[in-house]
Amino acid sequence: MLDIGVALIGNPNVGKTSLFNALTGARQHVGNWPGVTIGKKTGTCTFRRKYTINITDLPGIYSMSARSPDEAVANEFITTADIDVVVQVIDSTNLERNMYLTTQLLDMGRQVVLALNMSDLADARGDTLDVNKLSDFLGTPAVRVSATEKRGLDDLLSAIVVASNREKTARPLVNLGQKVEPLVQEIERDLRQYGGITSSARWSSLMLIEGLIEPGDLVKDKEIAERIHASLRKVDREDIEMAIVDRRYEKISSVLAGIYRRGEGKRSLSDEIDKVVTNKYLGIPIFLVLMWGIFEMTFVVATPFMDAIDQSFSWLAGFVSENMQLEWLASLLGDGIISGVGFVLVFVPNIFIMFIMLSLLEDTGYLARAAFIMDRLMSKIGLHGKSFIPMLLGLGCNVPAIMATRTIEDPKSRLITILTSPYISCSARLPVYVLFAGIIFPRDAGTVVFVIYLLGIAVAIVSALALRKTLLRGEGTPFIMELPPYRVPSAKSTVIHMWEKGSMYIRKAGTVILLGAVMIWALASLPWGVEYGAEASYAGSLGHLLAPLFAPLGFDWRIVVALVFGFLAKEVVVGALGVLYGAEEGQGLEENLQNGMSASASLGLMSFVLIYTPCIATLGVIWKETRSVKWTAFSIIYSLIVAYAVAFVIFTIGNVVW
Repeated sequence: MLDIGVALIGNPNVGKTSLFNALTGARQHVGNWPGVTIGKKTGTCTFRRKYTINITDLPGIYSMSARSPDEAVANEFITTADIDVVVQVIDSTNLERNMYLTTQLLDMGRQVVLALNMSDLADARGDTLDVNKLSDFLGTPAVRVSATEKRGLDDLLSAIVVASNREKTARPLVNLGQKVEPLVQEIERDLRQYGGITSSARWSSLMLIEGLIEPGDLVKDKEIAERIHASLRKVDREDIEMAIVDRRYEKISSVLAGIYRRGEGKRSLSDEIDKVVTNKYLGIPIFLVLMWGIFEMTFVVATPFMDAIDQSFSWLAGFVSENMQLEWLASLLGDGIISGVGFVLVFVPNIFIMFIMLSLLEDTGYLARAAFIMDRLMSKIGLHGKSFIPMLLGLGCNVPAIMATRTIEDPKSRLITILTSPYISCSARLPVYVLFAGIIFPRDAGTVVFVIYLLGIAVAIVSALALRKTLLRGEGTPFIMELPPYRVPSAKSTVIHMWEKGSMYIRKAGTVILLGAVMIWALASLPWGVEYGAEASYAGSLGHLLAPLFAPLGFDWRIVVALVFGFLAKEVVVGALGVLYGAEEGQGLEENLQNGMSASASLGLMSFVLIYTPCIATLGVIWKETRSVKWTAFSIIYSLIVAYAVAFVIFTIGNVVW
């Protein structure tokens, strides 16, 4: 078998990861909005029983200019990795915008194959394109494909094999004009004299001209580096950059002028729907109504399943406690592990129902519109719609949400998004809301949970505005985004998305939540001889030590203990409450909460859990992405202060209202 290395690259939302999955069979996440692929993924396929094609799926980017972390990942991989062919996936319905990246790839000296994806949508619109002439003009193969329908895949693989055997050389498509081209050639000569450049001399010259790298970083020969510096000092870099962009688009337009015609049929269904859902006045209300409907569904549909799981674990815990001879082991298994972990698993139906609804919105293409309509609001706080994308991801888990900020070019906007994304309520917090809303506000549970989620968005927005006006002053950057056409989601794709997100919750139950349940059981059981979960236990001592701090919020010592363990993972909060409140004889958790928690204290607690310090995993990724102990500590301290203040206000006002 002959090995061929392939890099898969393209703009966001062109179906790149769909094509990757179609070729490799891998179950990668296929998002119908930008920013999903934030790192590179690899897969393998065989062709004609002779070739093993190793494919790397790179982040979706608009340019190779390496101005953001995702662009840097793609740029570094294509310039340095041992690959044979670069396959650029192009949205056939948006050729001109996509081909800007093509002109850059041809400057880099790699063998390029164009995969003209979504060709079925272009046909439906009435577009016509002479693919053979396009290949001739560009000097590189172009193949029509449809990743969703798995059409044209063999033709694409054949083109990859042919391209892998061609000589690697830069074939620049664009003459950059009298203002830029002589400068490029002058720097190229210096780089060739120096030697040792891993990418093409032309591409390296353009990177130097655009100020993305410095001569000293690329060339160690001081004389040549100074000569390049002298060449660069002759020109206005900003003026040169604009000239380069203009020349690239002029060339693209001239190439497409004689071979491509956009269909002039009637407006598509997507266009008609967008007239409503992206309307200046209707867009945000429609988004809010959809979100409210999702939270209502989590209660209406999930309740029977929750009851069945609850009864099963209650029976199992009782059976183990009654039939184990060793009292301490019976208590550990029954009161600690089964009750603690089982109480968390009770909320699995809510988690999965929420994720399947969000997956449907994502797969149809609606969530891309949500980012678009939120851009107006985000821009007022110095951010843009691209910052809203990590926040949407945060509905699942704050860890990938923070990682998704790599798509944001402006460092200050990225840092603000990292620090505020944890206020978007993740699935780990949902069990706390479901528990208290279901018990304290049974008739309005869905609405209460919806309001808590809105509170998280409000805290994120206010915090972002405060950071932009104080510690991280600056202007936001423009938001560029193509809206994908609406699609009917496939059942298989939706279920895969739901499982990818929801299974994380189940895996936690067998790891960090299990550890938390055992630790809480130990604290509630020791010192030996005390009544399980009593105030004389270590758990009671810890709770009473900290209880005075939280008394103004209406929290008793058991709530305090649960919140302490919530630093480990927010799911542990409900497990701890199940252990500590359920320890009282003759009453279960529901009765104890109804008797011991007022409506105002319950709302305050839900708000506190929403805002206070992120879990350990989220703090770890904040440090990893910022590489700053200062900003990680800021996240901890600031969120604690805000959580306390919000819970205090809610509890105080609630006592007056109720």
